[in-house]
Amino acid sequence: MKPLTGVLEAALYVDDLDAAHAFYGGLLNLPLITRVDGRHAFYRAGETVVLLFLPEATAVPPGEGALPVPTHGAHGPGHLCFACPGEDLGTMRHHLESHGIAIESDFHWPHGPRSLYVRDPAGNSIEFADPTLWSPTT
Repeated sequence: MKPLTGVLEAALYVDDLDAAHAFYGGLLNLPLITRVDGRHAFYRAGETVVLLFLPEATAVPPGEGALPVPTHGAHGPGHLCFACPGEDLGTMRHHLESHGIAIESDFHWPHGPRSLYVRDPAGNSIEFADPTLWSPTT
């Protein structure tokens, strides 16, 4: 078997698609791929897609003729980490704070890389980290 090449998509669960759009599409400027009111919004983040679902909608089995995507969902806050070059983390911190986003944590890991943590409107833990956090030498 060949090694996997990366994470194609990551899902978070939100309770308000408009608030999520203001955060992900507005504040973070992620391009919107698609949105289905009452169900989901998908955003591009580099080569990865961020899937935002209303959990009660994804708990409903697919109807006749719909794509056979299994039901899924989560309750409580999730976590997602965006890669942000270390030299840009100060600018990111200023951008977030200037839009009223509280910084929950800002620190350097023992091996050097820096991470910023905030909460999205649904309470998910959102991290912005220097990509060297998980470099192969870590």
